[in-house]
Amino acid sequence: MTALQPWSLPPDPPADPLELARALAGAAVLAPSQWNTQPWRLELNGSSARLLADPSRAMPINDPERRGMMMSLGAALENLLVALRSYGFRPTVNYLPTGEKVSVVASVTWSRAEGRRDRELFAAITERRTNRDNYDGRGIFMQNRAALSALVPDDLRLYWIDDRDGLRATADLAHDAIHDAILDRRSQTECYAWMRGGDDEARASGDGITLDELSISGPARWMAGHYFNPRSRMLGLGAGSAAKQGREQIRSAGAVALFTAPRAGETSWLVAGQAYERLALRATGLGIAHQPIQAPLQRAPYRTDLVRQFGAVGEEPLMLLRLGHAHRPKPTVRRNVSVVATFRTS
Repeated sequence: MTALQPWSLPPDPPADPLELARALAGAAVLAPSQWNTQPWRLELNGSSARLLADPSRAMPINDPERRGMMMSLGAALENLLVALRSYGFRPTVNYLPTGEKVSVVASVTWSRAEGRRDRELFAAITERRTNRDNYDGRGIFMQNRAALSALVPDDLRLYWIDDRDGLRATADLAHDAIHDAILDRRSQTECYAWMRGGDDEARASGDGITLDELSISGPARWMAGHYFNPRSRMLGLGAGSAAKQGREQIRSAGAVALFTAPRAGETSWLVAGQAYERLALRATGLGIAHQPIQAPLQRAPYRTDLVRQFGAVGEEPLMLLRLGHAHRPKPTVRRNVSVVATFRTS
C-alpha cells in the first residue's frame, strides 16, 4: 500500500528543520494535477529546494507538449511558495535553471522575512478541491470575479463568459470535444490508466481519480469497466454519457473562464500553473467551486473555436475553467512526501 499524504499542514512553522522541510513538501504535493497524475519530485536541502518533473507520470498522447504537466508543476511550486511566505520566509525562484538536470523545472531558496504573508491562501491549501459535481447555477458576484482576476499576472490573461447563451455554447463545444476524445482509443487508453474503480484501488496506487470523484452516475457508473475501457465495444456509450455529463456541468456553472498567454513556452506554463493555483486557493476561501476542463484544448479544431468564442484570437489558450457553487467533495489521494521527496538538513 502506498503511504498517503494527509490533507493537513502545521499552521505554524515547525522548529525542527526536517519537519519544516516535510511541511513544505506536504503543501506542494496537495496541488492539483491532470488526472491526479502528480508528476513531481522534490529535493529539499536546508534553505533550498528543487522541483523536478517525473517523466514516468507524463501523458504524452493527451499532453504531447507537456503543457498540462508544467502547469501542474507550477501549481505545486505555488503551494510551496505560499507555505514559505505563511511560515515567515522570503522565497526566490529560478525557473528552468541552467546547468541543472533536464527534469529540474524550478529551484527555490529562502531567507527569513519580517512577517508572515499569504496566511489565508495557506489555510486554503488543505481545503481546496477540484469539484466535478453539477453546480447550482448561481452566478459569481462581481467583487469575487474581480478578486480572482486580480491574481492573474500581467503576462497572462483571464477571459470570462457568464451569460447563459455563452455558457450553453461553451457546453456544446465541450460535449463534442469530450465525445471525440473518448472515442480516440489511444487517448482513452492513456486516461483509462488513471481511472480508479474505488477508494481501495486509489489508496493502493496513491494517485488517479475514482468513479465517484468523476461524478459518474447511472448506467455509466454501474458498467464503467465496459463504458470507458478503450477495448470495449461499449466505448461509444461511455463517450455519449461522459459528453452529456460535461455539457451539463458547464451549463450548471455560474461562469467559465479561459487562461491564455501571449506565447507558448515552459516558463509561461509554469507561471500559468502558479496563477491558477492562487486563483483556486482564493476561490476556495470565497466558497467558489471550480474545475478545469481540458478536452476542448487538446484538439486543434475545438481549441480554435474556444479561443474565438472567448474573443482571445492570437493568444495561446492554457486552461478552461468552470466556476460556481456546490457542496465541497472529499479530497483525492496524494502520495506521501516520503515517496516523492528527498531531504537533507545541511
